Amino acid sequence: MMNEHDRAASSPAPLILPFPTPGKGLQLAYRELHLAQYGTDEQKEALGDITTLPRPWAPETVTQPRLRHELWTWLEGVVTWLNHEYTWDVAGIVPTCWPKHPHLVHEIAVLADQRRRARLALTSDALEEWHRYVLPAFVDRMKLRLRSHCEDRHQDWPGRARHTRHAGKDERTSRERLYLRDEATLRQDAQWQPPEPERRLQLVDQVTGEIHD
Repeated sequence: MMNEHDRAASSPAPLILPFPTPGKGLQLAYRELHLAQYGTDEQKEALGDITTLPRPWAPETVTQPRLRHELWTWLEGVVTWLNHEYTWDVAGIVPTCWPKHPHLVHEIAVLADQRRRARLALTSDALEEWHRYVLPAFVDRMKLRLRSHCEDRHQDWPGRARHTRHAGKDERTSRERLYLRDEATLRQDAQWQPPEPERRLQLVDQVTGEIHD
């Protein structure tokens, strides 16, 4: 009788899984960004204020609810794909609680965008760069920041107390005083004028133009 492992081994399955494709809304956002950079003057004008265009690699710029949901769905697929295709040792797995870690959200959005761009390239150069630098650097930073805090389950932010103190009224007031003191120093420097050099009286011969002390 065939067990589960044998059935899995005998069933047809691709050796690798494809990189998740962004949804239609994100594809439109990427197209508009492409036009903003490489389009004609008419196309750029039709886009309006290009500084307000959503940039999927910076989630905070995606403010439309539907597009934001689409972004989360895509990043969720990218993380699942990444853990399956590029992780062998458990130390390199992106934890399931990654949305609770803002530093991971910011980095995964960039990681996904870089991989998307590499996939669209007409040569393998960008993908080699992603393999050689982007992905390893991300994994190293993730390990450094998470350490072993979320191996089994999500743990609360160890730096929360320090952040709360940093953002507190007393600490903010103390820093603002330093800023004001620094600004006052600049104003004093702007008002300071170097003393004029001492002038010596001289006589000028109006006929010959010769100068006499």
